[in-house]
Amino acid sequence: MELELRHLRVLCTIADSGSVGRAAVVRGASQPATSTQLRRIEGILGAPLFERTAAGVAPTSFGVEVLAAAREVLARIDGLGRLPGEEPGQARQEVRLAAVGPLLLPGLLGRARHQRPDLLFGVSAGHRCSDIVELLELEQADVAIAVDYPGAELRHSPAVAHRGIVTEPALVALPAGHQLCHRAEIALAELAEETWLLAPEDGAGWPGVFHRACAEAGFRAATVQEFHGGRMELQDMVAAGLGISIVQPTTRPPGDVVVKPLAGTPIRVRQLLLWRTAGVDPEVVETLFGAATAAYRELVAGSPRPWCYDLSMNAI
Repeated sequence: MELELRHLRVLCTIADSGSVGRAAVVRGASQPATSTQLRRIEGILGAPLFERTAAGVAPTSFGVEVLAAAREVLARIDGLGRLPGEEPGQARQEVRLAAVGPLLLPGLLGRARHQRPDLLFGVSAGHRCSDIVELLELEQADVAIAVDYPGAELRHSPAVAHRGIVTEPALVALPAGHQLCHRAEIALAELAEETWLLAPEDGAGWPGVFHRACAEAGFRAATVQEFHGGRMELQDMVAAGLGISIVQPTTRPPGDVVVKPLAGTPIRVRQLLLWRTAGVDPEVVETLFGAATAAYRELVAGSPRPWCYDLSMNAI
């Protein structure tokens, strides 16, 4: 037996559904047949792709890697010529998607393209949050992925709507030899004398949110350096002992970096889906929201420690 595209679609459907049984219903197959197919695929690849959870199944670390590759392959295949089932000359609806960063985009787009092959996505990333709102207001984008912070919510006109994907706790990344790296959690005040490597202003309240949290903890950060590199470069800086940083729970640190929760969760970040109310069909919004939440769950499942969040907006 060799892997085929249909096998990759089965894996993605299981991941999107969070359950072998629900995936079977979606694909019009029986649960035993879908389970057998999954076992055969895992046999080919040589390792389990999913593990059982209280809510169904979640990808293993290896499964996350396989799913990322599968979604990339399927997205490329779906982008070749006209899609299966598309009539010659049939127009596809274009959806212009803007994003702050690429975190959710691979999983979101892979799922959305699979569920709605009639949609054609134009994607741009790397925007500031305030610029994303402006793009939507000026009708230069249709939907967007952005962030804000509880107590510092992103502002927009009634022409734009938003929906929270998840509220996640901000964590701290430390070099593996740090004196506090053995702690289960670290009080922000204990890091007052550290050198902080912080992302630049994002148009949504950062780094003001960080400085307010420090003030509420009773100190002012001794040294703050603005860091403009990517996630891997930031981890290299932390590993080298050049500073510590606030990171997302989906961070997958190398062996010389440890990620720890901050006691009391003093900083929280909210991932948002935004869209033009007059320009985007509600069914498209539902598709994108479901794809975004599933993509986030997949990222969390692949993190070294399965941090828990409430996707209905409250960090656990």
